[in-house]
Amino acid sequence: MEKVTIKEVSKHLGQDIQLQSWVFNFRSSGKIFFLQLRDGTGRLQAVISKNDVSEDVWKVCEEITMESSVIVTGVVNEEKRSPFGFEMQVKDIKVLQVAEEYPIAKKEHGIDFLLDNRHLWLRSERQATIMRVRDEIIWLMREFFRNEGFVLTDSPILTPTSCEGTTTLFSTEYFDETAYLSQSGQLYLEACAMALGKVYDFGPTFRAEKSKTRRHMMEFWMLDAEAAFMQHDENLKVQEKLVSYVVVNILKSKKKELKLLGRDTKFLEKVKAPFPRMKYSEAINKLHNLGSDIKEGEDLGADDETMLMKEFDQPVFVTHYPTKIKAFYMQPDPENPNQVLCDDLLAPEGYGEIIGGSERIWDLKLLEQRIKEHKLSQKDFEWYVDLRRYGSVPHAGFGIGLERTVAWICGLDHVRETIPFPRLLNRLKP
Repeated sequence: MEKVTIKEVSKHLGQDIQLQSWVFNFRSSGKIFFLQLRDGTGRLQAVISKNDVSEDVWKVCEEITMESSVIVTGVVNEEKRSPFGFEMQVKDIKVLQVAEEYPIAKKEHGIDFLLDNRHLWLRSERQATIMRVRDEIIWLMREFFRNEGFVLTDSPILTPTSCEGTTTLFSTEYFDETAYLSQSGQLYLEACAMALGKVYDFGPTFRAEKSKTRRHMMEFWMLDAEAAFMQHDENLKVQEKLVSYVVVNILKSKKKELKLLGRDTKFLEKVKAPFPRMKYSEAINKLHNLGSDIKEGEDLGADDETMLMKEFDQPVFVTHYPTKIKAFYMQPDPENPNQVLCDDLLAPEGYGEIIGGSERIWDLKLLEQRIKEHKLSQKDFEWYVDLRRYGSVPHAGFGIGLERTVAWICGLDHVRETIPFPRLLNRLKP
């Protein structure tokens, strides 16, 4: 008897096959049992007729509970009336484990209850579908960078200091000294770019921000990219090319999943490079006209980003922020040193910033000056300054947040659904 997955059943129509699966729902109409099966690759209805099976098999059906694990043997045929497209006529069932009463019922549950039971909530069709879209987005990003000639490198998670000198750090003991969980792999990527030309990393990052917004988590995944000899304008082009590549391809490969999530794809269908661009000063003026009380020199908040994007149906670059509100390593605009050559890429529909990037300072003296101005430890950043002592070149890069990108593409209300086990301000379990 050949063991197959639900995804493969179309290749075995009319044949006896064996499915290893879970029962996510069931019902009976007297002499017929209907089992809804899932195995991680898909979902399928199995039908058991009392007259066609032994008493032992029928008794097994009467004892089955939601989420029981089973091995089902039978014949699969095409069934257009079924939402799954196929149906299995069961000949035999072996129960691996009869599940206890499943805590997640069809009724509405509060978000705290669902997050407390996240290890079980993941089994729901919606949550599993989001994870599949997340997986596809990750592979599309990796595929894009491989096609563009970027080399995957790995940045450390344990670091001796922060990337930008902020206080939003998680600290931990590292033998006889203190280490911090990485906020970004960017500085290490700059070193790799001087060896390999074009590089990227992809891994977890950590921010000890006491924020409860729908866009924030304490632990999230970020892809950082960096390229030697790349400057501001080219940096923007790589970013919009990446986002366009991911969206265009996800619409092709995950059309069914987006429909299941109820995603209106009309905005996603408009995502094509080049993206609109506006300088920070233009954004501030536009916000004032829209009624915002943001002051010149303040960073854009979530509400400002949402307000700014109301008239746009695709991502928008906001560039040339004031030097004083950005990181120490950002290259000044040669036409106005009070601004830096940086960008935030804002997604439409209220999803806010999904990418932050900049051209980096590559002049030794200017970088040393900036480190002093930001009151950072010269000793901690000595290795980073070294990159400007030995063959310094113009270079630029960016970081894209995976969970915010997934939330935008899936049309989700909160980033907590975009990762298997979210770490939020008041949530470290399960």
